[in-house]
Amino acid sequence: MILCITHSQDYYTIDGVQQHLHKLGYATHRLNTDEFPLRYHFRYTVGINGQRPGCELTIDDTVIATADIEAVWYRKLWSFQVPPGLDTDYSGIYRQEYHTYLHIFFRALSHVPWINKMYTDHAIAENKLQQLQVAQTCGLSIPATVMTNDGESVKKFYSQQQEQVAMKLHGALSRSMSGQAPFFPTTRLESHTLPLLHSLSYCPMIFQAYIEKAYELRIAYIAGECFAGKIDASGSTGEHDWRISGGGAIWQHYQLPPDIADKLHQCMQALDLSFGAIDMIRQPDGQYVFLEVNPQGEWGMLQKYLDYPISETIAEKLVNKIKNGYTKSPDHHPHGR
Repeated sequence: MILCITHSQDYYTIDGVQQHLHKLGYATHRLNTDEFPLRYHFRYTVGINGQRPGCELTIDDTVIATADIEAVWYRKLWSFQVPPGLDTDYSGIYRQEYHTYLHIFFRALSHVPWINKMYTDHAIAENKLQQLQVAQTCGLSIPATVMTNDGESVKKFYSQQQEQVAMKLHGALSRSMSGQAPFFPTTRLESHTLPLLHSLSYCPMIFQAYIEKAYELRIAYIAGECFAGKIDASGSTGEHDWRISGGGAIWQHYQLPPDIADKLHQCMQALDLSFGAIDMIRQPDGQYVFLEVNPQGEWGMLQKYLDYPISETIAEKLVNKIKNGYTKSPDHHPHGR
């Protein structure tokens, strides 16, 4: 059995990967992490009548034992649903204890292959500056970057970059790629907003040299293979962030130059990621600039609109890991947390 970790509102991508795994002859179980406390019974045993330690989940009449799981596709981890009527004073310990039990189950799967290894995935997602440093080490161009809560530092950076600066949050307020849900998009820093930078003490942000773009690229990387989509949102409301283009931009197929694809592969290997949604810019002069990689980034639009076999490739790469043998733990942190 292959465990697929996601949430109850996920669709399309999870369905495609599961369907292809079934075609390859592997049973799957979809674990909606938001439903874990309400729908699953958990049992972890050790030191009972000479029995081997064991960890299992039960949902309805189905028992999922760690011993039966051959691999894990880690797509998303979601906040727990809270039982109706639960005393708000108790909600903290409710979430704390269920979080502990869920991760005991995950760690009991350290002997099987993961795409991606959960704790490495989290470590990389939580440090975009590290991503940029590794990308640069691998030969990729990156924008000059400052992350700060100090307005005076931003003003100095703004001057150094000839008043060409973009700003964004480190994390996302929305998990949707449609641009319909509330989120803070990448925007230009304008001179008239400089007096407002004192408010950074309430919310640090990332400031980067503004990169002139011919177009933007979203690249689904899967264990050495790249599926790239090109989008030009310059004539829409998504000029600085294609997610708010309001449907005014259309995805197109794109073939990465071999040297760029090779550098991305080196970067992903250095980050110890088997999967990632990579954002890049191609400048008018032809230079490629790496912006970031989201280990849980969205790629459904690339498969839907460009007919890329991304779900099939994820399934096949995971099966290859099973067939080739695997011993590395998902707790392996090449760069720390």
